[in-house]
Amino acid sequence: MIEMLIEQRRRDIGGGFEVGRVLPFAKRRMVGPFIFFDHMGPLQIAANSENNYDIRPHPHIGLSTVTYLFSGEIMHRDSLGYEQPIRPKEVNWMTAGSGISHSERFERARLHGDQLHGIQAWVALPTDLEETSPSFSHHAGSELPHWEDGGVTGRLIAGNAYGLEASVETHSPMFYAHLDLSSGAAAEMPAGHAERAIYIVTGSIELGGTCYYAGQMLVLTAEAMHFRAVEPSTVMVLGGEPLGERFLYWNFVSSSKDRLAQAAADWKAGRMKLPDADNQEFIPLPDQPPPPGVSTGRFPTGNT
Repeated sequence: MIEMLIEQRRRDIGGGFEVGRVLPFAKRRMVGPFIFFDHMGPLQIAANSENNYDIRPHPHIGLSTVTYLFSGEIMHRDSLGYEQPIRPKEVNWMTAGSGISHSERFERARLHGDQLHGIQAWVALPTDLEETSPSFSHHAGSELPHWEDGGVTGRLIAGNAYGLEASVETHSPMFYAHLDLSSGAAAEMPAGHAERAIYIVTGSIELGGTCYYAGQMLVLTAEAMHFRAVEPSTVMVLGGEPLGERFLYWNFVSSSKDRLAQAAADWKAGRMKLPDADNQEFIPLPDQPPPPGVSTGRFPTGNT
C-alpha cells in the first residue's frame, strides 16, 4: 500500500529562506512526471524587513513549474514578458521547454508584511517535448475545478482526477490536487495512474492503521485506497505516468546529460534572455558538481 515514506529536508535557498525539499529524493527521484517538490514556509515576512527573500532571475529547461499558494503573494516576471502576481488558490504554470528565465519576488511582503506558504513543483516534460517553445499561463481560483463532499474540500490544480479535468495545459497523463479535510473526514486517492503520492502540508492522516504527519510524502502503490484526517489537515495528492529517466542539474531537467551541460554553458555565457522587466541582476551558475557521467570540461563551475 505504501511504497515509500519521504521526510522533507530543510534547505536554505538563499537569504535565510528555508523550504522543505521532498523531491528529488535519493531513493525516489520522481513520482509520475513530478521531479521536484518544495514546501515553502510558512514564513512570516515583516513589512520593511531587512531580509530580502526575493528569488532573482534564473533559468529552466525541460520542465514545467507550478506554483500554488495557501497564503501570501509572489510576483512572477519572465523572459517571455509575462508579469503576474500569484495569490492563494491560483495557479502559475510555466513551461520552460527549450529555455526560459524568470524571477519570483515578494514585493507585497516587503511593503505590507505577509505570510508566505505554498508549494512549488516541477513537472518533467516528455522526451519529444523537452525542447518545446516556452510558455506561461495563469489560472484564477475560480477557474480551478472544486468540490465539497463529506468534510473534504478539493481543488484540482492540473490534470484529471475525481471525474474532473483542469484547464491547465499539461503534456503527459497526470493529476495534482489540493484537499482540505475536517477532522475524521475520509478521502479517496485518484485511481488509474501508475504512480501516486500524498504530501501532508498540515495536520495528520491515518492510512492503513498508521498515522502520518505534516512534512511527510507517502509514495503509494497503484491500488485504490482511502485515507482519513486525524485532525483538520491539508494535503496535496499527485501522480501520473512515469516518463523515464531524467537528469537534474541546478534548475535544469533533461533526458540528456549533454543538454544539461549546454544549458549551464549558455547561462554562464549570458546566452539566455533575462526578463525585460527584471534584468538588472540574476542568480549565477552555482559551484556544485555536475551529475555523474557529465564531462566536467563541458560543465562550467565558476560564478560570474
